[in-house]
Amino acid sequence: MAGRHFLQIPGPTPVPDRLQRAMHRQMEDHRSSAFPAFTRRILSRLPQVVHQTQGEAFVFPATGSAMWEVALVNTVNPGARLLAPRFGQFSHLFIQTARHLGYQVDVLEEPWGEAASPERIEAALAADTTHEIQGVLLVHNETATGVTSDVAAVRAAMDRAGHPALLFVDGVSSIASLDFRFDDWRVDCAITGSQKGFMLPAGLGMLFASPKALARVEACTTPRAYFDLRAMRANNAQGYFPSTPALSLLYGLDEALTMLLEEGMDNVARRHRTLATGVRAAVKAWGLRECAQRPEIASDSLTAVLVPAEKDARTVIDLAFRRYDIALGSGLSEVAGKVFRIGHLGDMNALTLAGALAGVEMALADAGFDITLGSGVGAALAQWRVPA
Repeated sequence: MAGRHFLQIPGPTPVPDRLQRAMHRQMEDHRSSAFPAFTRRILSRLPQVVHQTQGEAFVFPATGSAMWEVALVNTVNPGARLLAPRFGQFSHLFIQTARHLGYQVDVLEEPWGEAASPERIEAALAADTTHEIQGVLLVHNETATGVTSDVAAVRAAMDRAGHPALLFVDGVSSIASLDFRFDDWRVDCAITGSQKGFMLPAGLGMLFASPKALARVEACTTPRAYFDLRAMRANNAQGYFPSTPALSLLYGLDEALTMLLEEGMDNVARRHRTLATGVRAAVKAWGLRECAQRPEIASDSLTAVLVPAEKDARTVIDLAFRRYDIALGSGLSEVAGKVFRIGHLGDMNALTLAGALAGVEMALADAGFDITLGSGVGAALAQWRVPA
C-alpha cells in the first residue's frame, strides 16, 4: 500500500528517521579505550529523563519486563512479601513475575479502568506492623486500560503508614512521555524499556535506582547472574558493560536522549497531554467512552476506547489494518474484544495523530458504528489548533 503505515499501538512506537540514522552504523570494539566516553554520555544524561539526581541509572540488553526481575532480585531477599494493586494486564504480569521468582505478593484488586488506590495501600501497610512487606509494586501507566495512577499519592500513603517498603514503579508506557519525578516521588526503582517514549525498537531495558535501593544490592541474598547489578555497577564505573552491549540500540538511545532533552522533559509531557486532549475529544464526538473510569486518571500516552456491548473491538482493529493501513492496539485479557487502543506517544504530533483519527473513523463507520465522518477529527483539531 502506498504511503506510510500508521503504527498507533502503544508500543513499539514509530522510530524517527533521526534515530534510524543514528543506529545505522558499523559495529565497534566495546572494550576499546574510546568506549567509556560513549557509555558515560548515555548514563550521565539518562537520569534527566525522570528528574533523578540521586542514585544510578542502568541499561541492559533486555526489555522493560526483564527490568521487573532486575529490580526485584537485586533488592528483595528470597521469599519476601510484597504488596501490589492489580488493575490491568501489566500490573497482573508484574505480580506474576514476582510470584514466579518465589516472592509472596499480597494483591489489592481494583476494577479494570480504575487506578491504584493510595488509601488501600496505606491501610495494607499500616496493618503490617512487623514490616514484613519489603516492596510495593505499582504500574504508573496501565497500558491495557489507558489509566495513570498517582505515584506521588502512593508515596504519601506509604509515608503516612510509616512503612519502610521500597517503591517499585513500572514506567514502561510513561517514562519519556509523561511527567515522571523520580526524586520528588521518592521512587526506589523505576522500570522502563526502549520501545515507547524513547522511540526505539524493543531491546533495551532501563532501571533507575535510588540510594536506598542501591544499599540493598550488596546485602540482598537472592541468586542472580546476568541481571546482577553488582557486576553492572562495577563495569559502568569504568565506562563499560559486563556483557556485550546492544551497540546499535545504544547509539539510538544516545540520539534519543539528545532529542528528548533538546525538547525538554516538561515540554515532552506537555505535548503528550495536548495530544491526549484531542483524542479524548474525538472519542466523545464519536459517542464512545474511554476505559478509564474517571477523567483525572485517563492516560496521556494512550487511549483505550470502549465499544458498545453488541460490538467487537477486534472488528474495528482488523478493518483499520486491512483497509486503511493503521495498526491499533487490541484489548488484552479482561478487555479483549471490548476495547481498541490508540497510542499517542513517542514521535507524534497533531497532524500525524489527525491522520490516525481519520483512519479510526473510517474503520468505525465500516464496522457499523453510527458516527459522522469528520466528527472526531474535527473535535480533535479544535483542541489542537493554535489561535491566531
